[in-house]
Amino acid sequence: MESNIRSVVTLVAIGTICWLVAGVVALAMNADAKIIWTCAFGAALGAIGIRYSIRRARRSGI
Repeated sequence: MESNIRSVVTLVAIGTICWLVAGVVALAMNADAKIIWTCAFGAALGAIGIRYSIRRARRSGI
């Protein structure tokens, strides 16, 4: 089961990195503020998702 949580955390981390890259590209292209905030919140929720997944795995004994 250890590989299961590792794959979940890896997937969420990849998504978070994608949001960060999109945010940098949006800033470089001088995009609308709505797009930049969407990228920022996507990255923040991804970081929360990583933390939540690890805590849940520890709590349930996976």
